Amino acid sequence: MGAGLWLILLGYAAAGVVGYLGARAGALSRSGGVAACVVGGTIFGFGGLEWAALLVLFFVSSSVLSFYKASDLRKKRAAEAFEKGGRRDAAQVLANGGVAALLAFLSYFAGSELRPLLFAAFAGTLAAATADTWATEIGVLSSSPPRLLTTGRVVDAGTSGAVTWMGSMATAGGALLMALGAALLTSLELRDQPSLMMAARALPLLAAVFVGGITGALADSFLGATVQAGYRCRRCDKPTESRVHNCGSPTHLVRGVAWVNNDLVNASATVTGAAVAGLLWSFISGSITQLLR
Repeated sequence: MGAGLWLILLGYAAAGVVGYLGARAGALSRSGGVAACVVGGTIFGFGGLEWAALLVLFFVSSSVLSFYKASDLRKKRAAEAFEKGGRRDAAQVLANGGVAALLAFLSYFAGSELRPLLFAAFAGTLAAATADTWATEIGVLSSSPPRLLTTGRVVDAGTSGAVTWMGSMATAGGALLMALGAALLTSLELRDQPSLMMAARALPLLAAVFVGGITGALADSFLGATVQAGYRCRRCDKPTESRVHNCGSPTHLVRGVAWVNNDLVNASATVTGAAVAGLLWSFISGSITQLLR
């Protein structure tokens, strides 16, 4: 059995432990734990330690914020509008990490010239997921009312596509965290190289991932405000993303497209983050390479 296969098996074993602990801690449902094992194992086994470290940074920071002020009345009220609770199920895990896992899998078979581009796209997809998660968990605690991104109209907390200044700052913070993490990991990988070469790789990556993360989160908000299905409870007259409100009453569609749910919007945001980060990294790196010649 080759060393590569051992690493892949080790990756799935380590991810299985993380998925189990996440389920025990209440951050993941049972299906979410299984999906986390698949996603994490693929990223660790095929991408490597640096790729797995960035995934862990996303998972830990997002889980901590999910539990932060969980008893706050504002967070509880906003949670009533969400399609799902704080325990992430398989669909949520795949929506946020499926693209990242695919990129890690492809990187295993890519050459040394293509792998940095795939890592930039990988970091961009996690930056988008992190930025969106931070915006949701922090934004609902804002004292100012949320406004719909497309019209600026004041809406209820938890409404898809709604933004606040606090949530916007959290978006930037989440994207920056992942950008700094990606740049640091790249710098450590190139620690034996000249400082100029290290900077030429790390700084474009930092900028590309940061922009990709913010763009992906904005795409999430835009899609949430336009095409994501929004329902209203017939009994409580409260907004929700679910066809059945948590009070048990059926809801009716008031905006968006019925088959476009939050998981599909999240997946679209991660694709956007990956595409923007990858393209921007390629452009900046290519320009720097031309200047250094």
